[in-house]
Amino acid sequence: MLKMTHLQKVYRTHLIETYALRDFSINVREGEFVAVTGPSGSGKTTFLNIAGLLEEFTGGEYLLDGDDVAGLGDDARSRLRNEKIGFIFQSFNLIPDLNLFDNVDVPLRYRGFGAADRKKRIEESLSRVGLASRMKHYPAELSGGQQQRVAIARALAGSPRLLLADEPTGNLDSLMARGVMELLEEINRQGTTIVMVTHDPELAARAHRNVHVIDGQVTDFDDEPKLRRPVRDGDAANAAIA
Repeated sequence: MLKMTHLQKVYRTHLIETYALRDFSINVREGEFVAVTGPSGSGKTTFLNIAGLLEEFTGGEYLLDGDDVAGLGDDARSRLRNEKIGFIFQSFNLIPDLNLFDNVDVPLRYRGFGAADRKKRIEESLSRVGLASRMKHYPAELSGGQQQRVAIARALAGSPRLLLADEPTGNLDSLMARGVMELLEEINRQGTTIVMVTHDPELAARAHRNVHVIDGQVTDFDDEPKLRRPVRDGDAANAAIA
């Protein structure tokens, strides 16, 4: 699903060169749940931005679902990103003046889906995260855990093959974090590949594999995925993030 080989990312000024990623290699199989860990400034966010086609890289190779993305123009990158990738951010990034239905609708409008298709996708994705009955509520009327579930629904509405999550539980307390993690595990069991950046070792331990990054390089990784965990009680998950 995602394969980077000897990737380089260099930020240059007229005085210095700064390597954000150096000889960075990673291979994420379809259907995996991979946690990327490492200290602040190690290159995790740069990796995620390149993986999501939000930044270009300086050297090396990146294959996304078999497509070589090197040299693609902005339009081609946007099209590939919209077709294959969903994003979940630490800060939720919901629009406060829009209700939940309209928040999920925004990226679908950009992709040109028709009104009937958008409505179906929005209702299905909000139902999937347990918020179908609140689609006319506004973000300020929800808990932090519920807002993150809306952000997940927004990502899922576009039917992504790959879900990129940047510290998705970073703004949540431990109970809400566990609930969001259980939701991500359920989404992964249904077939979506997930790559999650996290500082939380407890959450990282629940992924199939861990990849550790220091100074822009992969320094440690589990090559073999762990056995899938048993399905957890969905009611308990919903209660935890209500």
